[in-house]
Amino acid sequence: MDIKLLGPLSVEACGQSIVPSAGKPRQILALLSVYANQMLPVPTLMEEIWGSDMPRSALTTMQTYILQLRRRLAAAYGPEAPEASKAVLATRYGGYLLEADPGAVDVHEYDRLVAAGNDALEGGDDAEASMLFREALTVWRGPALVDVRVGPVLEIEVARLEESRLGVLERRIEADLRLGRHASLLTELTELTARHPLHEGLHAQCMAALYRAGRPWQALEVYQGLRARLVEDLGLEPSPRLQKLQQAVLASDPALDLESGGRWRRPVLDLFAA
Repeated sequence: MDIKLLGPLSVEACGQSIVPSAGKPRQILALLSVYANQMLPVPTLMEEIWGSDMPRSALTTMQTYILQLRRRLAAAYGPEAPEASKAVLATRYGGYLLEADPGAVDVHEYDRLVAAGNDALEGGDDAEASMLFREALTVWRGPALVDVRVGPVLEIEVARLEESRLGVLERRIEADLRLGRHASLLTELTELTARHPLHEGLHAQCMAALYRAGRPWQALEVYQGLRARLVEDLGLEPSPRLQKLQQAVLASDPALDLESGGRWRRPVLDLFAA
């Protein structure tokens, strides 16, 4: 099977889509796919569909949804594999499990690439980290499960994935800054700070990239713009770390400069940690 969750839901068996149009079976398929190769307890599946307001017929209705999914699987595998649907969507004691080959689920592949990128970054291999993070981000085709109604269980997973996506983007930019790629990052960082107007990390990276590109006055404008929005929207001043970064730009602090060999001394987010 080929399972894609980072964007519209897509689950194919033998090249044929098995995604139902009805909302609740679609939800169950999405949840089983996110946790492919793991047994999901029946109560978890029912919580996703009905939350705390479960009807008396919840168990019977959910079993009907599982049967509908198996019928779609059976149609995809054809009469020559009559037991395939029960093997792929397997009943386990107390729950169900969706079988998937290694690498078949885009979420799992994304998580694998992110873990490898984190290892490379921590090991000081910035070029490898940048490449792996870029590869992880290309797995995304849009917001996770954008066409699925999410309940309380899927909602947590979607929130995790979206938060992870932004974090991976930050770490990829960090790796690129450490490689001296500040000039090529300016357009991207300008767009990202506009899209995330209160995100201090992205603003700090934008300030560093502008400073290192010989445009310190624009780095200070980025700081002032963020400070104005924080004060107006939240009644807060920028963090001490960001204030120290502003002072470093004003003072042309050597901590912001290139070291020999064209690499940055430290990641920008660590330069002025409290």
